[in-house]
Amino acid sequence: MQVFGSPDTYIQQRNAVDSIGDHVGTLGSTALYVASPTAKRLTEEPATASLDDAGVDVTVKEFSGECSKAEIDRLSSIVGDVGAEFVIGAGGGKTLDTAKAVGEACDIDAVVVPTIASTDAPCSALSVVYTNDGEFEEYRFLSKHPTAVIVDTAVIAEAPTDLFVAGIGDALATWFEADATFVADGDNILSGKDTLAGHRIARLCYETVTEHAQSAIAAVESDRVTRSVDNVVEANTLLSGIGFESGGLAAAHSIHNGLTQVEATHGAKHGEKVNVGTLTQLVLEGRDDEFIEQVVRFSLDIGLPVTLAEIGLEDPTDEQLETVATAACAEAETIHNHSFEATPTMVADALVTADRFGRRVSSAYGDSTTGQTPTAEPSMPEAE
Repeated sequence: MQVFGSPDTYIQQRNAVDSIGDHVGTLGSTALYVASPTAKRLTEEPATASLDDAGVDVTVKEFSGECSKAEIDRLSSIVGDVGAEFVIGAGGGKTLDTAKAVGEACDIDAVVVPTIASTDAPCSALSVVYTNDGEFEEYRFLSKHPTAVIVDTAVIAEAPTDLFVAGIGDALATWFEADATFVADGDNILSGKDTLAGHRIARLCYETVTEHAQSAIAAVESDRVTRSVDNVVEANTLLSGIGFESGGLAAAHSIHNGLTQVEATHGAKHGEKVNVGTLTQLVLEGRDDEFIEQVVRFSLDIGLPVTLAEIGLEDPTDEQLETVATAACAEAETIHNHSFEATPTMVADALVTADRFGRRVSSAYGDSTTGQTPTAEPSMPEAE
């Protein structure tokens, strides 16, 4: 059975928040608006004004900071208290995942308003649930996708550039994981097989970020919106969201989940840990040196981490490596979508190897913290 999924509506434009009521006002007359502190500051006034014009009574609540069972339960109770007919989540991936989970728990529509393009969370019928301390706990699979995804590129361009770059790291993994799943005839996140559309979208995601990332980053560094910014925002958000869900996940995200089990990595962003997972996946797959080096160089060019030290593990102990590798290979993890059997020993070996590979290329090629490239800029490998 082949399965393809997507949000009902995806809207991306400059100042999209100013007209949110035009797009979601028909969902009900009462709504709960859940926003991170930054998103609340950036979007509350124009969003509530637009919703008010559409005849929607809005209750605004601040997100606690963690997509946890406790936070989902807290907000679900508020939905009941105020009689909200739909929920809107505004902020980063954890805020949006929480809003989607609340919609599922309360059987109401969920609308998401990403204020950063740092993950592919907005478009999926999936919430990644963490403990209150930020450790990965479970994937919560939802019965439906967001009713609407409203992407305001002006808001996203004003967000910190490192969050935008982290989103590229998350998007970069999409093709590698989807293709690994396809080759192994594994299941996608929707418990079905990949469609041609899902597979091609995953590839388009890779092509888009590798062709437009540097120009897009240059623009958002000055809070500007250009065609390249539009392209990369779409890749980070829509293409990556559909690509990972309908295409499938593999080792990169499993290794990310394993890395969250080590407290030292908690300061690293989702896409940063995913990028380390991607390089580790390439080592696990036995990709040739030139291919891996090109991916490392691209990462250096745009400021993505390529070593364990850059995500908080300066000199990991055997115990820490074992913790990461064991969690990455848990029974329900997507690393088992590969055509080979992955074991904790293999993952630990690949982590150390990818780290040393990243250090070597970084030393020879430039400063990994700034993306300076003293040698000729390489082209990225064709999507295989």
